[in-house]
Amino acid sequence: MQYFISFNRDTIGPMSADQVMAYPVNRNTQVCTVDDYTWKPLYNFPELMELINARDAAGRADAYNAGKDRIVAGVLAILIGGIGAQYIYLGKIGAFIITLILSLVSCGLWSLVMFVQGIYMLTLTPEQFDTKYTYSTSTYPLF
Repeated sequence: MQYFISFNRDTIGPMSADQVMAYPVNRNTQVCTVDDYTWKPLYNFPELMELINARDAAGRADAYNAGKDRIVAGVLAILIGGIGAQYIYLGKIGAFIITLILSLVSCGLWSLVMFVQGIYMLTLTPEQFDTKYTYSTSTYPLF
């Protein structure tokens, strides 16, 4: 069966059940199938629930454990955010290039924005951080 999921306000799919599990889904993630375009919480789909239960049984109950460390990203943004080091760490090369250009054009003043972003990163919960920065499809996740 093919599924669609609602993730970061985007509809992603169609994909198999295993592909759905590659995203940080939980029992309340909104899902629909190719056959029925009615959005329902994931717990209404037995095949997906089996995979979530298997993941939980394996000791990986936290769906966000595959993300990057928010402490490392936040400290990089605070210390050397003007050159976009946090974006290199997060694998967002486009954001790194944009940050580097903005820092050069603004004579380094963009570093202050990156300093604030570093503080913001440190105040997020791990789940919020992963949703905003790690799993985001945004080219340049700022705030």
